[in-house]
Amino acid sequence: MKRFVLTLATLAMTATASAADTMKMAVTTSFHNSGLSEILLPAIEQDLGLEVQLLVVGTGQALQLGRSGDVDAILVHSRSAEEAFVAEGAGTHRREIMYNDFVVIGPSEDPADVASAETVLDALQSIAASEARFVSRGDDSGTHKKELSLWAAASQTPEGAWYNAVGAGMGAALNTASGLNAYILSDRASWLNFGNKGDLALLFSGDPVLFNQYAFLPVNPEVHAHVANGLAQKLEGWLVSDRAADLINGYRLGGEQLFVFNATPDASPQG
Repeated sequence: MKRFVLTLATLAMTATASAADTMKMAVTTSFHNSGLSEILLPAIEQDLGLEVQLLVVGTGQALQLGRSGDVDAILVHSRSAEEAFVAEGAGTHRREIMYNDFVVIGPSEDPADVASAETVLDALQSIAASEARFVSRGDDSGTHKKELSLWAAASQTPEGAWYNAVGAGMGAALNTASGLNAYILSDRASWLNFGNKGDLALLFSGDPVLFNQYAFLPVNPEVHAHVANGLAQKLEGWLVSDRAADLINGYRLGGEQLFVFNATPDASPQG
């Protein structure tokens, strides 16, 4: 009898699990490396009965996965690229969810004197002038796009032996920077959650231009009829809810808040 009861219980659990809805979402490596997904995904499944399968890539690749209909939605952080995605019809709209900021990480001895810079553009100019080692993600991610825009704004063309483009995600790029004792642009959340800091330190932050907004974009079902747009809408409703706000604002490492929720539940989607 006990075996029969256990079998029924197992079948019931299997049926419940198989009944859960499933959708695919492409997210940035910086979001995943922050550890926030480990907080949000179980809550989403508990509240909505929705399993969100993540494809962890750079922003550029995430947008491409959306264009090809390989995911149902994306969560990325490069506004100009996101707006282009919506404008071309690949996404239905853009909805802002949360933000953090970019920071400049580098050797604690700070050979380029980045810590004394008044702006991030001053910091990059100092790095280029001294040809201090710098690691770039070089992967068309949101962080990489931001870095390139900052170099351009600083009137610098980074090239030469001092500039190392690694074509990798945030965690791997930070590992390279740690190994080379080099400067790198990182999002604050990935840095705080990074366990191999070595002799690196956070040297510069706080410039308003380093603001880092994350947005949710459903893939357009008129372009790809097979995408789970209903589930994407269901997830979006959760992501702009008070429940999500509490989890996002409450996520901390070492006492530091990693993200700030700034979605407006009653506002029209952006983009």
